[in-house]
Amino acid sequence: MSSAVESVTARVLAVYGGWTRDTSVEQMRQDWDEFFPPPSSDISVRPDAICGVPVSWIAAPGASDNRLFVYVHGGGFRIGSPRSHGDLIARLSAASGAAGLAIDYRLAPEHPFPAAIDDVVAVLAALKTDIGKVSVIADSAGGALVLSAVQVMRERGATLPAALVLLSPWVDLQTRGTSYEACAATDTIHQRKMLVNLAASYLRDTDPAVPLASPIEADFTGFPPMLIHVGAGEVLLSDAETLAERARAAGVPVELATWPGMIHVFQQFPSDLAEARVAIDAIAAFISAPHRKRKGVA
Repeated sequence: MSSAVESVTARVLAVYGGWTRDTSVEQMRQDWDEFFPPPSSDISVRPDAICGVPVSWIAAPGASDNRLFVYVHGGGFRIGSPRSHGDLIARLSAASGAAGLAIDYRLAPEHPFPAAIDDVVAVLAALKTDIGKVSVIADSAGGALVLSAVQVMRERGATLPAALVLLSPWVDLQTRGTSYEACAATDTIHQRKMLVNLAASYLRDTDPAVPLASPIEADFTGFPPMLIHVGAGEVLLSDAETLAERARAAGVPVELATWPGMIHVFQQFPSDLAEARVAIDAIAAFISAPHRKRKGVA
């Protein structure tokens, strides 16, 4: 692990280490939002609501009004917001020339499964922009929400997004992959016990094996093309690899990039990690490419 990655890891663990059993979820959310820098002053950030769901439009100077990507943040279904991910979304906007729309979906434990999925589906279904030309980017637990939302949309016969970008996706809430043990020593940020507790808080009485809860169990037939990024030493490595394998088996074009030495959602640290900047450029190139030819999408 490089010194830069070690420094980032230490800062993340310092935030986590400040939380105790007595720390309120509201304080955790505030701490996590404040941990990340806001977008630079030249970035346009406009709060809004779509179908009653809070969203934020985030666009770099020169971003086209005719190009859009949607961002669904991670945070274990419990923390995270357009604020915590605003700088990353702004950098993706600058790199791609497209505006970003961040969904501020409802969080657990106050709003358990499937509230967050319902919010993502509602926003995607109500977009004035043709959803078939819009890519959706998500990280960690947000990856599960996006894949579950696409399942719902497919069952409704709705047009699906043009492409999906999944960063360190957490898609097996049963935490069965071999990397949960094999990478326990290299991933000091996330451990199986922590993820099991987050899943229980989100799912409550829902069986984690159902495809809407753990989309690793989904039928991926007809899903959009996917770009998946994951750190080689993450406990979620198996989630990413199994997702790629199963999606490809269903005929979905998948690009899986495994990044040596990188931590969970390393793309959020572009000021510290050169790899994050390279990854952001790769994501921008992927969402800018013409991916789908069905339903009138070039």
